[in-house]
Amino acid sequence: MNLVKEDLLKAFSLYEEKALQHRRFKHADILPLLQGIEASKQFTVEEIGQSVEDRSIFRLKYGQGPIKVLLWSQMHGDEPTATMALFDLFNFLNGEADGFDALRKEMGDKLSLYFIPMLNPDGAERYQRRTAMDVDMNRDARALATVEGSLLKAQAMLLKPDFAFNLHNQNNYYNIPGSATPVTISLLAPAYDYARSVNTVRADAMRLIVGINKILQEFIPNAVAKYDDEHTPRGFGDNFQKWGARTILIESGAYAGDPEKLEVRKYNFIALLHAFQEIASGSYLVHDIADYNAIPFNDEKLHDVLIRNLSIEKNGKRMLVDVAIRQNEKTVVDDYYVEGVIEDIGDLKDFYGYTDLDVKGLQFIPAKMYTDQVFSLAELTLPIVIELLKQGYGSLKVSDRDEGTQLHDFPIQVLNGANFVADTCLRLGGGADFFIGSEKEIQYAVINGYLINFTQSIDTKSKNVVK
Repeated sequence: MNLVKEDLLKAFSLYEEKALQHRRFKHADILPLLQGIEASKQFTVEEIGQSVEDRSIFRLKYGQGPIKVLLWSQMHGDEPTATMALFDLFNFLNGEADGFDALRKEMGDKLSLYFIPMLNPDGAERYQRRTAMDVDMNRDARALATVEGSLLKAQAMLLKPDFAFNLHNQNNYYNIPGSATPVTISLLAPAYDYARSVNTVRADAMRLIVGINKILQEFIPNAVAKYDDEHTPRGFGDNFQKWGARTILIESGAYAGDPEKLEVRKYNFIALLHAFQEIASGSYLVHDIADYNAIPFNDEKLHDVLIRNLSIEKNGKRMLVDVAIRQNEKTVVDDYYVEGVIEDIGDLKDFYGYTDLDVKGLQFIPAKMYTDQVFSLAELTLPIVIELLKQGYGSLKVSDRDEGTQLHDFPIQVLNGANFVADTCLRLGGGADFFIGSEKEIQYAVINGYLINFTQSIDTKSKNVVK
């Protein structure tokens, strides 16, 4: 059975795991899902070890075929997109009487699929890249200092997989070269030496990537790229390739308007299910390596907000500049807030923004702090905030005192401590809080890195913190 676009969409819609809809899930959230999978009898679920903080690390197996495929996700704790997709796949492989039984039988007969769905549970607990001991596990394939990295190497030596899938997230700022299109999925057959040599193993990985790219182009045309192929002797992907497994790196990138990566997760599901089908049938062997080489490499020229041709002044001297803004996430327990910063100032004509605005003829206006009234958070409303913004106020004070971190979604800086002092001129690395307009009228606000257009409805999807 060869799955076409409509089949893959149907499969995802039937089997998306509804319990995982937010990317900051933790180890405890997947435990009941694993119990349900084990109860289905289609999988064997085995604890293969524990993390530094004694969280169980599991391996799931599906199928009894001679071709062994090993997949691992979330070796970086803040890269959970593929983990969600793996649980979608588990649901699919547990399905029945849905028109896909022939495919499941073929995969079960020809493949033995091994999954490690959360290799770094301690990192996932903190939503951080590194392990509990602050080591980057993906730079530990040579030293094997980490408990978790040692477990992965042990699985490689035990299983000797024919194929390996190293599943990650990349940042949101990669773009297709020469365009503002974010890279949604990045692929790579990692190099096993500095010369980037291509042996039979790596060539097969390249051919499989060609097949994955072809199906993804039907869903996200011109949004697939290759990840940097510089050899990393400490990296697990490079070493798996060296150990003889046809290794494919999949990096989950960005899709505009998809902060929880639910669209990107769907394309992971599609890519992996298609890959299993090609491995089982052997159809990946017909693909041409030249098509792998034709996939463009990631560029990194995207920003969250890019303001073009803004007039700024200092010491009586005026100039036009482009301004790039990043919205950096800061984790707070199970949630996060954003810290908007000025990432770059100058000639940024070759760069792009998710929000991209030309303000030629308008100028930088410093933000003011409103001091006439101290509000409580309970009485603060969006209409009040919008009216203050239109008057050039970028911050206000509240009377609330809370020892814990207080988050809010008002598009203004909310203070309960020291005064907030906005920069009187753009400053590299400084806060992104200012206004844009003429001497007569304010037309735009930039508050904590979010752009607000007063001629449109105000977007309240900001993620801010009381300071």
